Amino acid sequence: MNNFFKKYDKPLFIVLFLVCLLPQVTPAIALFIGLAFALTLGQPYPKFSKKTSKYLLQFSVVGLGFGMNLHESLQAGKEGMIFTIVSVASVMIIGFLIGKWLHVNKKTSYLISSGTAICGGSAIAAVAPVLRADDNQMSVSLGTIFILNAIALFIFPPIGHLLNMTQEQFGLWAAIAIHDTSSVVGAGAAYGQKALEVATMVKLTRALWIIPLAFVTTFIFKEKSNKVSIPWFILFFVLAMIANTYLSIPENISGSIVWAAKKGLTVTLFLIGAGLSRQVLKHVGIKPLVQGVMLWIFIGLMSLTVVLYI
Repeated sequence: MNNFFKKYDKPLFIVLFLVCLLPQVTPAIALFIGLAFALTLGQPYPKFSKKTSKYLLQFSVVGLGFGMNLHESLQAGKEGMIFTIVSVASVMIIGFLIGKWLHVNKKTSYLISSGTAICGGSAIAAVAPVLRADDNQMSVSLGTIFILNAIALFIFPPIGHLLNMTQEQFGLWAAIAIHDTSSVVGAGAAYGQKALEVATMVKLTRALWIIPLAFVTTFIFKEKSNKVSIPWFILFFVLAMIANTYLSIPENISGSIVWAAKKGLTVTLFLIGAGLSRQVLKHVGIKPLVQGVMLWIFIGLMSLTVVLYI
């Protein structure tokens, strides 16, 4: 039976890709479909999936900006700013100590800490050239973050409901405790519209820390490199919010853009899920994964405590 499906893996991949456009398919379901496909049949279009998911995520995030109010979003970002500074610094320091204790490769440990502290794969992609990290160090750190992202998207919304978290509380918690922007937005969308708005704004504000981190990394590792990836799509996201706040955009147009952005996010998560191959799982290894889990538990519990009780 598996050989039968393997023979038709490419057409099946395309069919599932299109299925994710259906309104009944949520981001979490799309991620699960992608994961199931990758772990059973592999990835028939690895280059297409990687490139498409990257740009589709950026377009989707910008599209979500047309459904948000600038004043409300700035207030949400302001409330999370101080905690963002503290959490980024603490995760980097604790990540260094855990990596040293577990004897994880120094560069791999730094990449995992960066991905946990800021915005997952985007932070790793930005910092890796500065570190001059090799392909193995990149794949191990990305694999670690990716596995935890997939888990987060499934478990965070139920935990939020179990703890009776408000939309604002869950949005802030997701933005701080989940690594990648895609999973943060997906979890926020699963919890509610307000949670989605708060999570997106706080996460993108947090993502700006990629820039200073990249420059600090240059001094820590004493290697100069001009290749720093700046997430320019964040600027377009802000411009979309400004346009939605101050321009008289017809509601049917802005609503259609936001709907398309949410569908784009759903397809993105399918492609991301389809990228988690058995090879990635083998590459990760136990020690980097332990470091990633320990850091994830630390930031998850710390942020949850702050959101609920402070």
